[in-house]
Amino acid sequence: MTIYIDVVLIENLLMNYIILFATGVILKVNIKHMRLILASLIGAIYTIIAYMSAFKIYSNIGLKFVLSVIMIYIAFNPKSVKKLFKFTLIFYLTSFVFGGAAFALIYIVKPQDILRNNGLILNSDSLKVIFISAIIAFVIIIIGFKVVKNKISAKDMYCHINIKLNHKEIETKAMIDTGNFLKEPITNTPVIVVEHTLLYDCIPKEILNHLENILGGDFSEIPKNIKEEYMPKLKVIPFSSLGKQNGMLLGIKAEKVVIKTEEENKTKENVIIGIYNKSLTKRGEYRALLGIEFM
Repeated sequence: MTIYIDVVLIENLLMNYIILFATGVILKVNIKHMRLILASLIGAIYTIIAYMSAFKIYSNIGLKFVLSVIMIYIAFNPKSVKKLFKFTLIFYLTSFVFGGAAFALIYIVKPQDILRNNGLILNSDSLKVIFISAIIAFVIIIIGFKVVKNKISAKDMYCHINIKLNHKEIETKAMIDTGNFLKEPITNTPVIVVEHTLLYDCIPKEILNHLENILGGDFSEIPKNIKEEYMPKLKVIPFSSLGKQNGMLLGIKAEKVVIKTEEENKTKENVIIGIYNKSLTKRGEYRALLGIEFM
């Protein structure tokens, strides 16, 4: 099989560009195409040198890593070592997915036409393989990161919830607590923890201001009419978080809760509101906690 250096250069330039572009898309950075082309060209030139050279140093893993860091720096100009490491990690993950798709196509289509030299793998249909594997890799990467994304960023740790309770509605910001599996023990109903001051429009202040007394069995501060109406509705929920071991929360079932995210709004009807008699944060960044199962 005849190999043309200019074809190898173009193929590797294209491949490097696609991988760098995919890296930029995943990281949601401002992509500058000329920087990507320059970085891709450096990588392609290295490939040519590695192919033509008789020295094994060009296939050294350390030198390849240094080259990839240089390419990342040229392509995206990260402002810190931490960002450089993050960009390089995503670059390698993308490269592995891209390379896996390309190798799979090569071995499926024409395994007999594969040529190896100094770590470089070539095939007579390289351009076709690059384009097809790029499509496959993009699909895998986008789906994979969407699934594994897992709401890692700070903004994805929060959502807004609308609570309908006693025919009244309140809205607040909530934090998605991955360690929160709180449920009402008898019915196994999931619990959303809400600051008591947020519920003044939905539940009488006589109850909200005397939560500890009620949990202790003291109802002396509760008017008879309120006691008769609300005591059957209140539930006792044991918990071992919120800075207190073996604690108790009073809870009340909501008519419905709407969880609002960027992707969609989810309505939950079987939810208990756990009433927390303190502030969840010092600065009021959020006023409710809900478990990951709600998402």
